[in-house]
Amino acid sequence: MILFFYNLALVVALIAGAPWWLWKMATTHKYRAGLFERLGRVPERLKPAATNGRSPAIWLHAVSVGEVLAVSRMVEQLERGLPEFRVLISTTTRTGQEIARRRFGPERVFYCPLDLPFAVRAYLNALRPHMLVLAETEFWPNLLSQCFRRGIPVTTVNARISDRSWPRYRRLRCFWRPYLSRLRRVLAQSETDAARLLALGCRPECVSVAGNLKFDVRAPQENEAVRLLRSQGRGLRLVVAGSTLEGEEAALLEAWPRLRDADAQLAMVLAPRHPERFAAVAALVERSGFPWLRRSEWTAVSGPLEPSAIVLLDTIGELAGVYSLASAAFVGGSLFPAGGHNPLEPAQFGAPIAMGPHYANFRSVVEALRAHEALRIAEKSDLAATLIELLRDRAAAEAMGARAKQVFDQQAGATVRCVEAIRALLVTEAAAERPA
Repeated sequence: MILFFYNLALVVALIAGAPWWLWKMATTHKYRAGLFERLGRVPERLKPAATNGRSPAIWLHAVSVGEVLAVSRMVEQLERGLPEFRVLISTTTRTGQEIARRRFGPERVFYCPLDLPFAVRAYLNALRPHMLVLAETEFWPNLLSQCFRRGIPVTTVNARISDRSWPRYRRLRCFWRPYLSRLRRVLAQSETDAARLLALGCRPECVSVAGNLKFDVRAPQENEAVRLLRSQGRGLRLVVAGSTLEGEEAALLEAWPRLRDADAQLAMVLAPRHPERFAAVAALVERSGFPWLRRSEWTAVSGPLEPSAIVLLDTIGELAGVYSLASAAFVGGSLFPAGGHNPLEPAQFGAPIAMGPHYANFRSVVEALRAHEALRIAEKSDLAATLIELLRDRAAAEAMGARAKQVFDQQAGATVRCVEAIRALLVTEAAAERPA
């Protein structure tokens, strides 16, 4: 009955929102990307592996870039530890799709179907997965219910309920309980997340704390942007502002004259979170009057980077490595109430980190760093002063960065725990299927 009303509400919402969606698809590429796959057309490249009895599938769903990066090592270890299985990876966003195809190969990456019964059914019929693994809390009623009907075990890794989402989940706990009570394993990021998931209906024997997979991500330090900054920006110090959202670029540009006055050999790398905003941010930087260039147009023959210049990092997948060059790093999505982004990317390279006061999506990570004095929180009005302090007191900044790296290294291990849990569940399922 719950599922009936959910699907009824879904149909009404789709009909009511059809004009808006059609307009978005006509004007914005990201809304068209993978549309037919989302509606249930299973790519031919997935079918042979899915129907080959010698290569049973594990379907792993990772929403966007952050989740794809978080599960990367887990995918590698699953394939080493379970060579008889093939891991197929779905994403929701276009940027997540691009990173996943680059990391895992396009032959096993696809867009997750919309949570419509016919679309979900098409993928389950074609892939016939032995297990569905969800990264974080991608709970979709039709996907879950159809897996349960077919006896496909569902596991959640890196599970969390953010502070922002918790009130909404709690209000709807009667809706979620029938679904969450049937999850076979729930591997939570923290004790708080585990407690919230139990309150929503997960069974106590199925819930455990495995830690945060993002502590196990080891981003490659070398990429083309890093090589260019190192060769063309020799002698310069860098402020790297990553994953910025609307309003944050303006705040950084407002602070930039004070930062330049504090260090004449300073340049800034500005990396907006969403590719569709690259053009708007480029226009904003152009209006500022500061010297600047686009990373996508920058080559080794473009000449050296000027002091006080701004590099707009309008590429995907290079930011994490660029953090390794940062004299000070700012992690965006945090000056305004947007939940924040991942401070572990600069922490793994020992960069001194600043971010704004809004970090609900990464609360446990931020609190772990703050507990070791490995991260500074700054309001918008204090951002320039905080970054200047990190730039001026080099010894203190280096010590702070070293503590951040130590926290990153000490928190590792979630990947191994998740892989072992998945392997144990697959073994249990196989034993249950054998005739007595």
